[in-house]
Amino acid sequence: IDEAIKYAGKKRRELNMVFQFDQDALDHDPDDKWGRRAVPLPELKKVFSDWQIRLEGKAWNSLYWNNHDQPRVVSRFGNDKDYWKESAKMLGTCLHMMQGTPYIYQGEEIGMTNIYLDSIDEYEDIETLTAYHQRTQKMGEDPDYMFSCIQKKSRDNARTAMQWDSSENAGFTVGEPWLKVNPNYLQINAAGECNTADSVFAYYKALIALRKKYPIFAEGDYQLLMGDDPDVFAYKRTWKDQILYVICNFRAKELNEVIPEEYRKGVLLISNYAEQGSSLKPYEARIYLEQRN
Repeated sequence: IDEAIKYAGKKRRELNMVFQFDQDALDHDPDDKWGRRAVPLPELKKVFSDWQIRLEGKAWNSLYWNNHDQPRVVSRFGNDKDYWKESAKMLGTCLHMMQGTPYIYQGEEIGMTNIYLDSIDEYEDIETLTAYHQRTQKMGEDPDYMFSCIQKKSRDNARTAMQWDSSENAGFTVGEPWLKVNPNYLQINAAGECNTADSVFAYYKALIALRKKYPIFAEGDYQLLMGDDPDVFAYKRTWKDQILYVICNFRAKELNEVIPEEYRKGVLLISNYAEQGSSLKPYEARIYLEQRN
């Protein structure tokens, strides 16, 4: 963070934004990208919160979940099967309401998932192929275990063709794509998402509209709430006479009575569920805005 402030400090007038990669390594084993470590949510919260708090007023941050070198976020930190839509929306909510400039990697806005290839021969990424052969042939790693790690972590997960529609090859090409197209393009594609009122795409549009409407998202300070909670990522934004509460359930289970009443005093700006109660549904996200005069 200290180095980031040197590069993008407001007073230095050099660069106007930084990218940081701290969250990308949280699910690695020590010094090993290919482990299958489950990320304790407090660790994820601490990384984002440290950057939010220490850059505030000093430098401008970028916000992202995905890029061409990282797995798809809905498969990485969400649930791409039972709660695909809910977790895709929740992850968008959690990220986009922080201070900084959000980046949307191609297909994230329609909830594109990792592709689950059937054989190592179907992968193209040189890093993936090198790691597989080194670990299985030279280091004695169990091939099935290593392949399961690759299915989760390979860069090729984020490099499949954009899923435009339900036609052949997801409408990307009439030729042969460089990678196998994710078979779920029949269900997850831009054409369908753009024409569905409660789609992931419609939800991302709503998040962007909120950022444009309320200056608190760009100007407000940040405070982590419930920092040790293993299931909920909640934070508070404050600007002038406004207070914003962002509450996100990162688990595939309902959490009873976890939202303090104080957080729910304001107006509900958005949620990924139609009805809200005192408990949080699986992967539920909510944003409340309180106006104090």
